[in-house]
Amino acid sequence: MNTAFFMQKFQDWFTQQWVILFGKRITPTQVPWLFGPFGELGGIGENFLTQLAEKENLTLKRNLKKKGLLKSIETLHLPKKDLSKLSKSIVDFYEHTSDYKLEFSIKWSPMFYFFGLLTNRLFTKRINQLNIPIHNIDKSEKISNEIIQLTDPKTDKVKYTIWLRKLESSGKVIYSGIYTTCKLPTGTTCIKAIFPLPKGNATVLMKPSVGKNNELILDSSGKTIGDAGFYFLLEDSKGIFWTKFVSTFKDKLIIKESAECLSAKQTLKLWNLNVAVLNYKIEK
Repeated sequence: MNTAFFMQKFQDWFTQQWVILFGKRITPTQVPWLFGPFGELGGIGENFLTQLAEKENLTLKRNLKKKGLLKSIETLHLPKKDLSKLSKSIVDFYEHTSDYKLEFSIKWSPMFYFFGLLTNRLFTKRINQLNIPIHNIDKSEKISNEIIQLTDPKTDKVKYTIWLRKLESSGKVIYSGIYTTCKLPTGTTCIKAIFPLPKGNATVLMKPSVGKNNELILDSSGKTIGDAGFYFLLEDSKGIFWTKFVSTFKDKLIIKESAECLSAKQTLKLWNLNVAVLNYKIEK
């Protein structure tokens, strides 16, 4: 029987073992669209940045200006008619993300409050990742916004772009993820967000589209492996890789332009029920 690494916290071992038991064995070269860097045992947070840079002999560049999650919006391969009507402010945000300031509010579904509390107690505080407040925030709270690049020291070519966001009030990491694009086996291009976890990661693949009001819609709704959606990946104690596609969890982000700024609405669902809704205010 394949097992996760034993020398770690029980809750990490248990969730990894769940992926092994109910997931699928994979070979990295066969799923390049899905694969990405893994975290090490213990905490993640900002430590992951230096660990990854040292592991792959890359140069870590921080506090960058005029840098975006995407080098160009064209990497999404949207149909020309959709790309032409997409708000120019939204394009600028994705191409120059570091030039913007962010605020957010959150509203939890009462049904899933305990789920958020349990996740916070078992995982969030310890690994310093996904520090999403577990109480409703009606008034916007400021988030720090930093684009970090890991580059090849010889060519200066960017290998990884990391989007680091923290609560300004506490300095806790909300998201520390690698952002890129990937092409699914179907040929569809998705935005790919990789969130490192001990000996694995959580990867979200979001299919882009343009709405009737020129808004950008990113949707992780998929049905099976090979679709957009939410994936857990891990390496077990024998060096074998596994993934679990969680079709019941969905993440949908809609970013649009208003008179004064950009706004975004992120809806998290589990079993087709709202878990939480996050609203963002985005200003240059």
